Amino acid sequence: MTHCSSTTRRTLTGTAIRPRVITAVLWKMSRPILPLILVILIGGVLAAQDGPPPTSKTPPATGAQKTDALGMPTDPVSIMKQLGWMGWLFLVPFVGATLIALWYSVERMVVLKRSRVIPKPFVDRFLEHIRQGKLDRNSSLKLCEQSDSPIAAVFAHGVRKWGKSSVEVKQAIIDGGERQVSELRVHLRVLNGVATVTPLLGLLGTVLGMIQAFNDIATAGSMGKTEQLAVGISLALLTTACGLMIAIPTLIMYMYLSGRVDALVMEMDYLAQSVVQMISAEALAEQRQQRESGGRTKRAV
Repeated sequence: MTHCSSTTRRTLTGTAIRPRVITAVLWKMSRPILPLILVILIGGVLAAQDGPPPTSKTPPATGAQKTDALGMPTDPVSIMKQLGWMGWLFLVPFVGATLIALWYSVERMVVLKRSRVIPKPFVDRFLEHIRQGKLDRNSSLKLCEQSDSPIAAVFAHGVRKWGKSSVEVKQAIIDGGERQVSELRVHLRVLNGVATVTPLLGLLGTVLGMIQAFNDIATAGSMGKTEQLAVGISLALLTTACGLMIAIPTLIMYMYLSGRVDALVMEMDYLAQSVVQMISAEALAEQRQQRESGGRTKRAV
C-alpha cells in the first residue's frame, strides 16, 4: 500500500468469521425479534380482512377509538385504522428497512472488530520472526494461511513476491487490499441505501396522504371544516416522521462503521509498509551487508 490517499480503496475483505458462524450468531441475536415480526404480520392480515363498517341507521358507538377533541386518533391501532390501506402499505417497507438496518449493523459490528481484522498476537509474532530472520518465503506463507485473518491475507500477497523489488511487493499488497475492500464495504452500502430510501418513502406517503385528505374533504362537501383537513394532514405526516426515525440512526451507524473501516485501513497500510521494508530485494541485500560487516568485525576482534 502506497500512501494515505489510496488506503480508502484498500480494505480487507476476508474476515476470520466463516459464513456459517456469522449466520449462527445473527440467528441467535434475531430470535427475540421474531415474535414482533409475527405480531405485525398477523395484525396486517387482520386489518386487511376488516371491511368498512356496515351502514345502518344506528349511530356508531362512541369510545370505539381513542380520539382527541378534533377527532385525531391517539393510539397506534386507531391511527392504523384511520390511515387504512395506505398505513399498512407503508408499514411493511418501514419494518423491513428497520430489520435490514439492525441485521447488517450487528453483522458489521462483529466483522469489523479489530481483534478479528488485525489480531495482535499474529502480527507481533509474524513481524518479529521476519525481523530476526527466522522465516523464509514458504514458512511465512504457511503462517499466514494458519491465521486466516484479513491482515494475514494482505501479508500473504506481499510474501509471494519475497525477494522482488520493493515496487513489485507494494503492488502485490495493493492488489490484495483492493480485492478485500469491497467485501468490507459491501454491507455498508446497504446501510447507506436504507438511510437514503426511507425518508423518500416517508415523503411519498405524506404526499399520498395529503392528496387523499383533500379528496375526502372535497367529496364530503365540507371545505369549511379546517379541523378535518388538519387531522388528515397530521396523519399523512406520520410517514415522513417514521422514515426519518429509521434513517437518522441508520445514517449514524453507517458513518461510524465507515470511520472504523478507514481506521483499520490506515493501520493495515502501516503494517504492510513494515513488511515491504523487510522482504523486498533492497531490504534483504541490506540485511546481508549488515550480517557480513558484523561477521568481519567479530573476526577482526
